[in-house]
Amino acid sequence: MGMDQKVVFARERTPSWTALVELLASANLAMQLRMIDGELSFPEEQPGENWRELRVSVKNGMITLRRETDGISLVIWGNADVELLRAWNALAWGLAHLSGGTVGTQTAEEFRRSAGVAANLPSE
Repeated sequence: MGMDQKVVFARERTPSWTALVELLASANLAMQLRMIDGELSFPEEQPGENWRELRVSVKNGMITLRRETDGISLVIWGNADVELLRAWNALAWGLAHLSGGTVGTQTAEEFRRSAGVAANLPSE
């Protein structure tokens, strides 16, 4: 069974993949792209602007990003360990931070504090 959380923002505010990867890399969270819209990808491949689903690999597992009309949902397996949960939350924070969006009803900064996302990431 999966768990998901959604980052809500206007479609035109969708952050670029490069900006998201660079932001999270600044906090030592490395991600590799594994699939774009159901097709295998090279780790350094860039998704097009209109991607629908990305699968990324982090140290302890995979996170799926699904584009929706009002944001992006992030999905992980329900048996995720603490490290994968941290990466999932950091990714949600990064999307909210770059898009000016919210995670549930929380701003990026509120979510960062409540989810315990790394303090070495930039604040709003």
